[in-house]
Amino acid sequence: MVAPGSVTSRLGSVFPFLLVLVDLQYEGAECGVNADVEKHLELGKKLLAAGQLADALSQFHAAVDGDPDNYIAYYRRATVFLAMGKSKAALPDLTKVIQLKMDFTAARLQRGHLLLKQGKLDEAEDDFKKLKSNPSENEEKEAQSQLIKSDEMQRLRSQALNAFGSGDYTAAIAFLDKILEVCVWDAELRELRAECFIKEGEPRKAISDLKAASKLKNDNTEAFYKISTLYYQLGDHELSLSEVRECLKLDQDHKRCFAHYKQVKKLNKLIESAEELIRDGRYTDATSKYESVMKTEPSIAEYTVRSKERICHCFSKDEKPVEAIRVCSEVLQMEPDNVNALKDRAEAYLIEEMYDEAIQDYETAQEHNENDQQIREGLEKAQRLLKQSQKRDYYKILGVKRNAKKQEIIKAYRKLALQWHPDNFQNEEEKKKAEKKFIDIAAAKEVLSDPEMRKKFDDGEDPLDAESQQGGGGNPFHRSWNSWQGFNPFSSGGPFRFKFHFN
Repeated sequence: MVAPGSVTSRLGSVFPFLLVLVDLQYEGAECGVNADVEKHLELGKKLLAAGQLADALSQFHAAVDGDPDNYIAYYRRATVFLAMGKSKAALPDLTKVIQLKMDFTAARLQRGHLLLKQGKLDEAEDDFKKLKSNPSENEEKEAQSQLIKSDEMQRLRSQALNAFGSGDYTAAIAFLDKILEVCVWDAELRELRAECFIKEGEPRKAISDLKAASKLKNDNTEAFYKISTLYYQLGDHELSLSEVRECLKLDQDHKRCFAHYKQVKKLNKLIESAEELIRDGRYTDATSKYESVMKTEPSIAEYTVRSKERICHCFSKDEKPVEAIRVCSEVLQMEPDNVNALKDRAEAYLIEEMYDEAIQDYETAQEHNENDQQIREGLEKAQRLLKQSQKRDYYKILGVKRNAKKQEIIKAYRKLALQWHPDNFQNEEEKKKAEKKFIDIAAAKEVLSDPEMRKKFDDGEDPLDAESQQGGGGNPFHRSWNSWQGFNPFSSGGPFRFKFHFN
């Protein structure tokens, strides 16, 4: 008996006639085998039943070498090849079995199964029709069942080819789907279905069939070339480069593969260089590289969109909000749900103090990627800044951008402090107005010139607002003008070293 979990049992569930392997009696007299060959056959059979396929294969190799006319050795070796998923290697052995013993029904049925899976329908039918030496009832029934199946495949193949020829690719795919459920190893039919998928605008499905075809057919350079071009059109330059290299491994002089290889390699080098520049924070240089990418491949929209997406990112990170908003908007016209462009444009809007627009972009991005922490934090920041903008805005007080350098802040402060110094005003009402203005200017300088306080303010928290500070403590700038007497707006702090005098 065969153990239910054994390799032979599993094979028997797929190819019932392989069970003959275990029950097949050694026919020493008929086969004329010697003792060594018999030993290899018996040991190989035990190893196969135990699932030790590599060891079993070695024994059957030895049996074939010891007696090249022993059909049992070929049959058992074919069984191991099938168990290892090597149907191509099994087929010649089964053919040899039939040559040596024409009435070996199990081998003929097995070969018919393999030929049917390969889509060789005429050859498969020939095997199913040529059962000899009074096949058993089960074998006869199986042969008839397979003949009916083969006839059906012939009919479907004809319908698929007619549909393809008339341009009805949807119908052709439907017919080919049914055929390939049976003829799973038919490389030509997979290539035909791939062509249909390409015509129907489904390149990824085409790639799946072409990859299978590249394994089923030896030296299939055409399949590798098509896979590479499809990946290239999808914007996946790295996989395109990998596949075209496989083509050149098979044929280094393949003209189309070599020409395509040069194009993909050039584009790939530009993109890799641009990404390295982004990692180094060299955003202007990276922008230039991505502009070169668009010039190198202007005919495929995917590379234009991806390049603009990265340029948008560079402008945003380089704090060039106007340029970032313009390029990001171009990307979003082509891809409204592009999360990366939405995030980068939102950051640019924040620099431009366009808080409502930033919030809208973050919310749209969050709809498509609700688990992105960067989006969540950006949205919270934009909402805080919007609320903050409705109160005191130190950047507006000094009239500088949110990305202003410290030198710009000090320069703007000095200019405004000189302009609004209360000593400049004689009228009491004007003096009071100037005092308030001067206090705000001094507060703005205090916050924005201090990195820690500025960061708090940029995150939406006013470090001088008692309401936003844990534990309160009051606004240190809510003091009378007299407390500012002696403050020098033209130094980094400390008392006045001089006093204005006006005639």
